[in-house]
Amino acid sequence: MQQRSPAVAKDVFEKAVGFTKADEFRRAGLYPFFTEFSSGADSGEAEVMMGDRRILMFGSNNYLGLTTNPEVKAAAKQAIDLYGTGCSGSRMLNGTMDLHVELERALARFMNREAALVFGTGFQTNLGALSTIAQKGDVIVADKTMHASILDGCLASFARTTRFRHNDMADLEEVLAGLQPDEGRLIVVDGVFSMEGDTANLPEIVRLARKFGARIYVDEAHAIGVLGKNGRGTAEHYGVESDVDIVMGTFSKSFASIGGFVAARHDVIEFIKHHSRAFVYSASLAPANAAAVLKAIEIIEREPERRQRLSDLSTFLRKELVRLGFKLLDGFTPVIPVVVDDEVLVCKFFWELMSEGIYTNPVLAPAVSHSLVRISCMATHTDEHAERLLESMYRIGKRLDLIQ
Repeated sequence: MQQRSPAVAKDVFEKAVGFTKADEFRRAGLYPFFTEFSSGADSGEAEVMMGDRRILMFGSNNYLGLTTNPEVKAAAKQAIDLYGTGCSGSRMLNGTMDLHVELERALARFMNREAALVFGTGFQTNLGALSTIAQKGDVIVADKTMHASILDGCLASFARTTRFRHNDMADLEEVLAGLQPDEGRLIVVDGVFSMEGDTANLPEIVRLARKFGARIYVDEAHAIGVLGKNGRGTAEHYGVESDVDIVMGTFSKSFASIGGFVAARHDVIEFIKHHSRAFVYSASLAPANAAAVLKAIEIIEREPERRQRLSDLSTFLRKELVRLGFKLLDGFTPVIPVVVDDEVLVCKFFWELMSEGIYTNPVLAPAVSHSLVRISCMATHTDEHAERLLESMYRIGKRLDLIQ
């Protein structure tokens, strides 16, 4: 009997061989990602080093300018001297330092919540919290323009996930009205949408949550330290803190470190602490990172003028960019998205600005529905920095026919 030849198996690397877009942009001299910096900003400044060039940074999420603050750096160094560079274990076993407990208490107090839980990264926080709190028989109702970490948290959950059109409250109401009575429901939104720079309509979301018996989870990563009288984020800004059930935040923005946290009722935090695989099976946050956040909280509370400066600068830049003829997405946050809607033009705009010593963020699909040049403001930007950005953008915008 003749033996069949084995079928040729599909190569799992086939997709990688077929990915050529990055190389195409490199060959065209337009590839804008993974640019290398050789230093952070000097304390109180907004310029960084790229090799031997000084670059004006308008692409960082360091909204309050604390990543090079002398007090924050000193706190991190002191923690290394006392605890070493890592904890070498999970929080559940040998990885809990008194510093972690102190940080969680400080975060709960700062966010005006019963309890908080710290994770190793912001992405891990959404992944670990959402996949734990929403389970089989529950439904996650999420804004379509959600951060990738929220999406992955939804995918990792055994809950059913449904999405509503971005900030479309009529669509959200229709989705909620269609849910079964025995399904637990959790509405999940970004407080500030990281690429578009707009905010969730929390007052209306709260109204609909009450009407349909839903809980609310808000990712405040780009809002903490930025919005609200005390810097607690979008929920504080809109006066609905007591109606939001879980808030999530990251340390890599205003808190000048790396990591993330969720804050909520004590029983909710206890449940996540003992059931989240992303938390239980991960090594704990490095001591230096925890100490940096503690110091950042202290500075945020005693120096509200940083937040006011950030707001004033953002308002000025938005107004002036519109006056110059640029198309912006609506918003009032330090994230200012300039709509270009052409991938090649975005990259050209990025490199033209770089040639004048200014860094911005080129944002391409599928990260956003519009291709953007994303500007991020910092409290440490001066009026001169703002004028330099506007002058360069005007010249380049005219040259690329983006403005009349």
